[in-house]
Amino acid sequence: MKITIESNSGAFDFECGAGERVLYAGLAEGLALPYECATGTCGTCRGRIVSGGVQVEWDEAPGYARLKREKGDILMCQARPTADCTLRVPARLVRHANPDTAPAHRTGRIENVRRLVRDVTDFDVVLSEPMTFEAGQFVVLEKVGIAGGRAYSMVNFERGTSRLKIVVKELPGGRFSEWLFGSDPAGSELKVFGPLGAATFRPEEDKDVLCIAGGSGIAGMMAIVDRALREGYFSARSGRVFFGVRTLADAFYMEELAGFVAAAGGRLEVTLALSHEAVPGDAHPQFPGIRIAGGLVGEVAKRAMAGQYANTVAFTAGPPVMVDAVLRHLLHEARMPRTFVRYDKFA
Repeated sequence: MKITIESNSGAFDFECGAGERVLYAGLAEGLALPYECATGTCGTCRGRIVSGGVQVEWDEAPGYARLKREKGDILMCQARPTADCTLRVPARLVRHANPDTAPAHRTGRIENVRRLVRDVTDFDVVLSEPMTFEAGQFVVLEKVGIAGGRAYSMVNFERGTSRLKIVVKELPGGRFSEWLFGSDPAGSELKVFGPLGAATFRPEEDKDVLCIAGGSGIAGMMAIVDRALREGYFSARSGRVFFGVRTLADAFYMEELAGFVAAAGGRLEVTLALSHEAVPGDAHPQFPGIRIAGGLVGEVAKRAMAGQYANTVAFTAGPPVMVDAVLRHLLHEARMPRTFVRYDKFA
């Protein structure tokens, strides 16, 4: 079916199958439609139906809270066309800048499942076709029989890779999470759409790197630091990573982060913030290259970074409450330029 998007920069057409989401079809055709989470939670991919019709996939999606549904507003990530459609999207649209990283549909198979700590696991997704993505991007994963897609950042970074590393925190009541933690998912097939997201690391910007992550939000930060190290970025710039968990027993990727610190030759600092446990010392007892501090990760980062935000690009990810607090500080208190504060909120 034909979809026509009327935007502030003109009209654009693309084809969309009856069973495909409008947002995904447009992105796959190379059109840079507005979105953030691509799963129905944020409301960014708003469009208004001018003509035609769609089937709404998730009628209770949180992203609808700010939309005027009585006037025909829809979330493009939750809309499948029932006829040729014309949508009005209040944004300036362009074609995707880099065809190599344009989103596409793939399938994937789960391998190498590891329980990292009590409520966090990681696994590989072996792709049906290689993917090139930017450090900090994410994909949407779907399991047949479980409604809806879930967005996860890639832990690894590699051009043209056939394997994605994904880390997931157990979410009580989450159907995908319950399936993943309540069974042996190895060998299971997934639908994969991506890469997605604009919270990406761009070495050509030549800025110090600040990463503030809570829980599984560390995923994209791992990819960012990995890419920086591969390109020798810390020979001239510095990096600071603040990683928040509840207790020392909840910390994961410590060996990998300690390896990053050693490889950076003194130009990368990693601080583990413990929010629900007394701090056992200034450094991790097993990985002395990792510092430890007490408190919520945003507050720990705020104290450590006071007056040191000049010429810096910041990334944050994790629980929405944490991300919102970090953004308020970076934008309104630290007064960092908005273009150099990057995040993707999935929930």
